[in-house]
Amino acid sequence: MRSLILCTCLLAACGQPDEAADDAGTGAGDFQQPVLTNANPPVRFPPELFENGVDGAVVLRLYVDETGTVNPDSTMIAQSSGIAELDSAALLGVPRMRFAPATRGGEPVAVMFLQPVTFQHDESPSSAQP
Repeated sequence: MRSLILCTCLLAACGQPDEAADDAGTGAGDFQQPVLTNANPPVRFPPELFENGVDGAVVLRLYVDETGTVNPDSTMIAQSSGIAELDSAALLGVPRMRFAPATRGGEPVAVMFLQPVTFQHDESPSSAQP
């Protein structure tokens, strides 16, 4: 069913944590970004855009607490794809995103970070990643 086509999303925690939002405070120790743990992509490619060959990338700013839970009130678009439907699809996928929490010195910490969401067809070049 075309309406259930999952986006070929490349989701990887990336970017640098926002130290002001880091509850660990000191910035000392080995830091590990939150890791997306979903078995299936949590973001769906809008069917009409997929059928029309539209690609794009959105960068979300997420706040994940020390349990790996996304705070939905803190979610925002850090960089738009320039296509409202792709931006909306990325935001709609956030409640389905599951993370292992960030760690500092082996201890879980809350952190704000950038999460790219790339909407890309298999036959498109991989240069659409942010």
